[in-house]
Amino acid sequence: MKTSQTAPFGSWKSPISSDLIVAGSIRLGEVRLDGEAIYWSEGRPTEGGRSVVVRRSPSGSTTDLTPMPFNVRTRVHEYGGGAYIVQDGIVYFSNFADQRLYQQRQEQAPQPLTPAGEFRYADAVFDPVRNRLICVREDHSADDHEPVNAIVSIDLSSAGEALDAGTVLVSGRDFYAYPRLSPDGSRLCWIDWNHPNMPWDGTTLWVTTVNADGSLGEPQNLIGSEAESIFQPEWSPDGELYFVSDRTNWWNLYRWNFDTATPEPLCPKASEFGLPLWVFGMTTYGFESADSLICTYSEGGVSKLARLHPRTLVLTEIPTPYTSIGGIQVSGSAVVFGAGSPTTPGAIAHLDLSTGQITELRRSSTLAIDAGYISVPQAIEFPTTNGLTAHGFFYPPQNQDFTAPAGEKPPLLVKIHGGPTAATSATFSPSIQYWTSRGIAILDVNYGGSTGYGRDYRERLKGNWGIVDVDDCVNGAKYLAEQGLVDGDRLCIDGGSAGGYTTLAALAFRDLFKAGASHYGVSDLEALAKDTHKFESRYLDGLIGPYPARRDLYIERSPIHAIDRLNCPLIFFQGDEDKIVPPNQAEMMVNALQEKGLPVAYVLFKGEQHGFRKAENIKRALDGELYFYARVFGFPLAEQMESVAIANL
Repeated sequence: MKTSQTAPFGSWKSPISSDLIVAGSIRLGEVRLDGEAIYWSEGRPTEGGRSVVVRRSPSGSTTDLTPMPFNVRTRVHEYGGGAYIVQDGIVYFSNFADQRLYQQRQEQAPQPLTPAGEFRYADAVFDPVRNRLICVREDHSADDHEPVNAIVSIDLSSAGEALDAGTVLVSGRDFYAYPRLSPDGSRLCWIDWNHPNMPWDGTTLWVTTVNADGSLGEPQNLIGSEAESIFQPEWSPDGELYFVSDRTNWWNLYRWNFDTATPEPLCPKASEFGLPLWVFGMTTYGFESADSLICTYSEGGVSKLARLHPRTLVLTEIPTPYTSIGGIQVSGSAVVFGAGSPTTPGAIAHLDLSTGQITELRRSSTLAIDAGYISVPQAIEFPTTNGLTAHGFFYPPQNQDFTAPAGEKPPLLVKIHGGPTAATSATFSPSIQYWTSRGIAILDVNYGGSTGYGRDYRERLKGNWGIVDVDDCVNGAKYLAEQGLVDGDRLCIDGGSAGGYTTLAALAFRDLFKAGASHYGVSDLEALAKDTHKFESRYLDGLIGPYPARRDLYIERSPIHAIDRLNCPLIFFQGDEDKIVPPNQAEMMVNALQEKGLPVAYVLFKGEQHGFRKAENIKRALDGELYFYARVFGFPLAEQMESVAIANL
């Protein structure tokens, strides 16, 4: 039996290195079915972060379809999603570099469908009756006002010759998503919304007839409001319209009754069948037949898979080994989806409904990690401000080769997800295991405002960003320290994007944490309100208050204006091409901290946008943050790694 070594927390030698993580990890997403062929996208850090469409043939062989230098990624809403579709073996996709639409027949060279210019495209559907695509288009051609969004059609009859920028079918609203055709092509549905709403605040579902010439009839407003979020409208095989609504606090499934003009609830329950629409093309259900749909829903941050019979309204759970399920696509007896569990990397999974057999087609990581190095998350609830309860996942340190000296408790890194209207899950994360296998505990917080716990929980953050989220992160860390699970004198915090803001706010406005790391985080809310992209340009109205009317709140809650209250070391990681949180957000903070004399480090990544996609930068961010904490807390590192220049240390 192997004897473990005694070493301080943080100094344990781990087989889960940053090199191993980036070499063996990819981003999986955007599953598509075309007959018996299965497609998905792979984001590859080792190829500069580009996204590639992969095809799995009915025989089981896989082929990369996207040739260099093409990158299947759209910038509509900046976050993208819905970057490609497949029809009869032809892939229609958006290319990141020029944002043009292309078509690609099997492994042939892609041909452009749209001209070069200022248009971006996403969330397409194929119209076989009229040989065209119908999709969302974002027009960036005017410099004097924000981009214009619309639903357009793209003629495919002269692909590669007379390029088509798109014929506008629906316009006039600020945002559109889910243009979907009925099976016979006679009707089109979609959702839309206006500033200052985000799609999880309130959207409207529309339907209209499609004329023989492709034009649309008079649109009919079915359901939705500024206070009701409609998600994923879909036509069933027999032409009925389904959708998800949170009208009862929970995102539940409905069917629209055109005879009575009313929504019919299909499965009322305190569970979430919907998601915050941060990216296009998100799916939580699909049709096995007109009488059966396959869906996923979450309860307490854990996903389940089920079959729902819309005639009998009977929901039957389908056992899986997964705790995170999404991106469901269904064709006959085949269900393909993204999946993850606490102990295995995320995967593209295939379920054969006729046999119940689940096969993993592709994993997001090729890492083969012994269970003795894997920390299994514990779902926790903890008391927070105003007598409420908040949620999170706690990962204790785990490394079969090491134990800590008697009486020592581990440092805690509190991780803050982005959004802030998003959520974390218990899915296996190599980057979390990177920390826990070195002896650093993790608390991954689903603070008030996170999705997965109903609309009321989501709206705790309404007008309270920088307060509720900070309280929950502080109270979660205090709770673990009070339970004797972590060292209350070695608490640190990190987050990306909106999570970076919560990190900075927690450090500026509370005295609990001893160090932190901001990954492309917000430090100046007023600067963000003035300088961000269309999709989020009014997001802060709901999270803080209307700007400039409530400029006082923007100043009051901005860490940049509270440098005098910030008294701990900080490291910043930032992409120089980030349009969502521009680099000046980090640089203002770094300069102010340097002048104050606090230990501070700044790592700027050339060519990165919002989030890091290149292998060398993912590695640098992981190792750089660990190096920073080692210097701050004084624990030795088990391996040599590239140093980070830390001012004032």
